[in-house]
Amino acid sequence: MTMNKNFNALLAIGVLAISLSACKNETETAQAEASEASVAMDQAGDAAADAAEAAGNAAAQSVDAAAAATGEAVGEVAQNVENAADTATAAAAEATADAANATAKAANTMADKADAVADKANSAADEAKK
Repeated sequence: MTMNKNFNALLAIGVLAISLSACKNETETAQAEASEASVAMDQAGDAAADAAEAAGNAAAQSVDAAAAATGEAVGEVAQNVENAADTATAAAAEATADAANATAKAANTMADKADAVADKANSAADEAKK
């Protein structure tokens, strides 16, 4: 909005300067007014250039801020992924240990049952020998 105001002021001053220069009034007052209008037009042009530069700087700072925020977010995401991977690895190790324990227990139970069957078989064989 400020850029539009500066442009409009510059345009108005330019029109005034052209109007004044079109007048062929050679009086001291007319020449002074034309000179003032010319200076004002130069100042308005400088102000418009300064406003454009400020807008460019603001845009560059916005880009820098966005890049910094993006970099920070990427770092946070990477850390979260690493944490999730660590948690998953720990859970997998725990699940593997639990599965190994369950397998060992099942093997012991089967061995106990096999011993019991063997004992019954031995008892039956002893009975058969009598």
